[in-house]
Amino acid sequence: MSDPAAGPAAATAAPDKPESVPGSTKSDPILVVDGIRRSFGGLVAVDVDHLEVERNKITALIGPNGAGKTTFFNLITGFDAPNAGTWSFNGEDMAQLPAHRVAQNGMVRTFQLTKALSRLTVMENMKLGAQRQRGENFFRSLNHRGWRAQEHEIEARADSLLARFKMDHMREEFAGSLSGGQRKLLEMARALMAEPALIMLDEPMAGVNPALTQSLLGHVKELRDEGRTVMFVEHDMDVVRDISDWVIVMAEGRIIAEGTHEEIGANRDVIDAYLGRDHDSALTIDEENPFAADEADSATAGSSGNDSEDTENESESES
Repeated sequence: MSDPAAGPAAATAAPDKPESVPGSTKSDPILVVDGIRRSFGGLVAVDVDHLEVERNKITALIGPNGAGKTTFFNLITGFDAPNAGTWSFNGEDMAQLPAHRVAQNGMVRTFQLTKALSRLTVMENMKLGAQRQRGENFFRSLNHRGWRAQEHEIEARADSLLARFKMDHMREEFAGSLSGGQRKLLEMARALMAEPALIMLDEPMAGVNPALTQSLLGHVKELRDEGRTVMFVEHDMDVVRDISDWVIVMAEGRIIAEGTHEEIGANRDVIDAYLGRDHDSALTIDEENPFAADEADSATAGSSGNDSEDTENESESES
């Protein structure tokens, strides 16, 4: 028997498991996107009507190459400006904020191609990720007493993260000497220096050897366990199945599906987006050779022309 005291609010509350449809309502969204659109000339790269990302979950954003996933990340994190649309993070409007303000508010992203500064050491790269450093102000930097204590705190936090990512022995190495996988680890660790509520990872496993991939997967799961929200772009479906709580699919700039990994794997629209709509049916003769009809017409026209020439030649011979 239902509790009458719960009232209509309980009846309209979002369910724990979201509906598996594009733009579904989440019970506790940390990021809400409405009507965001980005075009380059005549090409529409992103056209998302509505999207919600659940708090304290790992959400995968997948789709074929060119679907608009990275462009979407760029728009949400302030690295590019949309033609239209609004979005909020933790209930605050983020549409007009530049990238550094977005990061200060707790939404941080990594990149497909790592952005480690190769001529700085691992520790120096880590320190750059900390937000609101007093020494970054020119006049405050002149007074060491105003920022020295904070600098020690930042370095201690960086050492703790490097130990967590098993990179503490490399703290004085130049970032340019690291392998591709180690740079991925460094970039993730540096992102955590900002103490984000939402971390957006753009293909974090790309180009990483299997041993480091398992390490990265473990770190991503730990982020969720700490109460953080993770949204990541990935093409490896084994990775998506392993760590994602929810999957969002983009194709041609639009959200075409949402659901669990199992639901997405059986979704016809998703299969068609990856393999084409006619992937499971035999092609007709016309589809196999779309120029066959034109070739046949040309052959017929050529035959008619030859017949006319033969008729003319016979008439000339008789005369």
